[in-house]
Amino acid sequence: MSGEFVPLLYLVSGVLFILALRGLSSPETSRQGNYMGMAGMAIAVVTTLAVARPETGLSWAMIVGGIAVGGGIGAVIARRIPMTAMPELVAAFHSLVGMAAVLVAAAAFYAPEAFGIGAPGVIRVASLVEMSLGAAIGAITFTGSVIAFAKLSGRMSGAPIMLPARHIINIALAIGLVTCVVLFCQEQTPVYFWAIVALSLLLGVLIIIPIGGATMPVVISMLNSYSGWAAAGIGFTLGNTALIVTGALVGSSGAILSYIMCKGMNRSFISVILGGFGGETAGPAAGGEQKPVKLGSAEDAAFLMKNASRVIIVPGYGMAVAQAQHALREMAEGLKEAGVEVKYAIHPVAGRMPGHMNVLLAEANVPYDEVFELEDINSEFPQTDVVYIIGANDVVNPAAEDDPSSPIYGMPVLQVWKAGTVLFNKRSLATGYAGIDNPVFYRDNTMMVLGDAKKMTEEIAKSL
Repeated sequence: MSGEFVPLLYLVSGVLFILALRGLSSPETSRQGNYMGMAGMAIAVVTTLAVARPETGLSWAMIVGGIAVGGGIGAVIARRIPMTAMPELVAAFHSLVGMAAVLVAAAAFYAPEAFGIGAPGVIRVASLVEMSLGAAIGAITFTGSVIAFAKLSGRMSGAPIMLPARHIINIALAIGLVTCVVLFCQEQTPVYFWAIVALSLLLGVLIIIPIGGATMPVVISMLNSYSGWAAAGIGFTLGNTALIVTGALVGSSGAILSYIMCKGMNRSFISVILGGFGGETAGPAAGGEQKPVKLGSAEDAAFLMKNASRVIIVPGYGMAVAQAQHALREMAEGLKEAGVEVKYAIHPVAGRMPGHMNVLLAEANVPYDEVFELEDINSEFPQTDVVYIIGANDVVNPAAEDDPSSPIYGMPVLQVWKAGTVLFNKRSLATGYAGIDNPVFYRDNTMMVLGDAKKMTEEIAKSL
């Protein structure tokens, strides 16, 4: 391929990536955004292979075979994974991006002449710095994503793990990491390179284990940002413009999303990035004393909603687990046929990853104009006759506003208790992911409709 066309093709792929991010910002254009991102990545990959293949000596058959194996594995996993497991799948994929950055950095260190950055022992200092940053961020992303995957998938406790003197340990590791980078740039020995990797792997574990389950959506977004910066660092080492642009886009957009998520959960952005500085607020609190609750049936819920003029539905992770989004839409259609106004209220951190509820509702073809974010709908609860909460808990907990001792205090929540009647669908009266009791269960205007979210919603739809 002619060298003059390579920058142009990389520019086209970069523009497509930017348009993809723009498209993904809205449910109406998200599908188109995905297509643009796929097209941009295809152009970048083909261009890179066309340029690099003659230098590697690899045949197209070997390259296509490798892509087919990796792509086939990814396709099978993506098709088999349920939506409820999507957050841990994202975390697992982030770990692979991090490890890829570490391996590319190692390859550049041991074979610098193949990358055009010098010869063994005389690598350019700028390339050494880029290599160190890519390896360090990649290693942190790898182990951090593995811990996030374990927490999200239930393979380890979602509660914060607070090590004694963890702040001092993290600071010591950070100082050691910086020292190793400086020494590596001066002496260019394998000992310091692998010391950078080892310290970063350990740091990745230590900055994620103090973060509680309630903050996991922020962690997913943060690790996404880390993976982008790791890719950008390696892009500088490889001299690959497309990788630099892509990594910078992913890193910056992930950082911005993390900041927005932190604001939505009243978490300190710096605290989350530094791994639990102030992380005590993320831990679970003791459950409240069990009190009498009013229990209702599907028929009771159907009667109340059918005779209301306005119903707001609040979906949560329980809806995702039960895959109840299609039944929920059927129920909403029945209410609208009865002349009831129906809206959906989405908390920014409902579920286990950013936009989790929006994706599920879109999958069920819920009209976009019926879905509202917290800041747009919170003022409407006092004028609402019935709120139907399906599988949500922490995001509708008034302790976030009333109890300074609560671990979720200060987090903006959906003020469902201000509605005329609250129908609360959960499997049981168990606490949410943050591990705290919800006072809404015991309010006079609340009726608990306990049971599986999908079955209960289907029964309500039939009763309508």
